[in-house]
Amino acid sequence: MNSRYWAILIVYILMHVSGIFGVPFLYGRGLDLNESFAAWSMWSFIVTLILILFLLLPERRYKHPRLERTTAGHAVKWSIFGIFLAFIAQYLAIMIETYAFGIEPGSENTQDILEMVKMVPIFAIVVAIIGPILEEIVFRKVIFGAFYKRFNFVISALLSSVIFAVVHLDFTHILIYTAVGITFSFLYVKTGRIIVPIIAHVAMNGYAVIIQVLLGDKLQEMQEELEQMQFILGGWPL
Repeated sequence: MNSRYWAILIVYILMHVSGIFGVPFLYGRGLDLNESFAAWSMWSFIVTLILILFLLLPERRYKHPRLERTTAGHAVKWSIFGIFLAFIAQYLAIMIETYAFGIEPGSENTQDILEMVKMVPIFAIVVAIIGPILEEIVFRKVIFGAFYKRFNFVISALLSSVIFAVVHLDFTHILIYTAVGITFSFLYVKTGRIIVPIIAHVAMNGYAVIIQVLLGDKLQEMQEELEQMQFILGGWPL
């Protein structure tokens, strides 16, 4: 792994640990705890993305020895197909967790993040856009790319995806994160363009924000109306 990639990893780690000092600092300036967390996350993620993109500027002249960049048209096709592929991988992992291991669907980590978005809507930008971009650069371009220089696809994708899963600190659903991470790695190898897994990742996170946050209350109302209609039509269940 070259020095630029090590610098990217260090910057990414510092971003995550910076909240230990940044959130209390903002909290002491009059913001409530949720606003402090959202504000610090927002700006730390933006600054980190700018720094990492700057570190990646020389990559325009760099070619991974085992990745071949596909045409723009082919990348567009795989970007669209990749979104569905990622959702399928997530769904299959959920089914395996539920029926093979008896794990209840639903992630507490995800719900905590979405609750934060409900309280501080601007935090959705971090969850749906900036976060996925950073994660794909770090876990696919840097970590997977480094492994893929030495190992085959299966080992490289598995190792980088397990790291991706562990970092999310949601060990109950580690299979889901790993399955999705492997899918993103496949999209990266298939096209040689990091933008393709970025699009799939942004689509997944954006879908979760739209459905569970922006449309959550409306969907709940629709569900209650349907249940009421079912009661009217079907009578009281005995």
